[in-house]
Amino acid sequence: MIHGVDVSSYQSENYPVAGQDFAFVKVTEGMSYTNPKWVAQRDRARGAGLVVGYYHYVTPGSMSAQADRFLSRIALRAGDVLALDWEEAGVSCADKDRWLARVAAKAPGHRVVLYCNRDFWFHRDTTSRAGDGLWIADPDHAAGRPGVRFPWTFHQYGTSGGIDRNVARFEDRAELRAWARREAGETA
Repeated sequence: MIHGVDVSSYQSENYPVAGQDFAFVKVTEGMSYTNPKWVAQRDRARGAGLVVGYYHYVTPGSMSAQADRFLSRIALRAGDVLALDWEEAGVSCADKDRWLARVAAKAPGHRVVLYCNRDFWFHRDTTSRAGDGLWIADPDHAAGRPGVRFPWTFHQYGTSGGIDRNVARFEDRAELRAWARREAGETA
């Protein structure tokens, strides 16, 4: 397993990167919010050679409009991972699936993953669609041992120093980078 962090405007642009292999950076939320620190946070990860992921916190409304707005903010590079942060009660499972499909169609060379907690996965999800991978938030279980049977890809297991901590099911950063650099048209 390898280690990573996820950051938003609550964290500094100079978050700790030592010992990390990847970082997910919040870019947008709904139709009106953009993280003012996301570019500096992305640059911090890139400068440290980490695999970079971006996420959108979805809110009720048009999934197409939110997906397009999210993608319009990012100048994607090969190997960037895209994620949907699904934790808003007013966003249905069908909405979640629409967002994932829209982003996958608009960014075909990129992995698209679903982030949610165990409650959403067990009680709100009805399709088990997680795009290219499930990023499960489960601080009640040890790193790499989330309480789900579904084949997860990333596990947010806790917080330390004000930073969310994650692990991923890859042997090393090179394996994650190879997975993230999927060629257009390759299936999950």
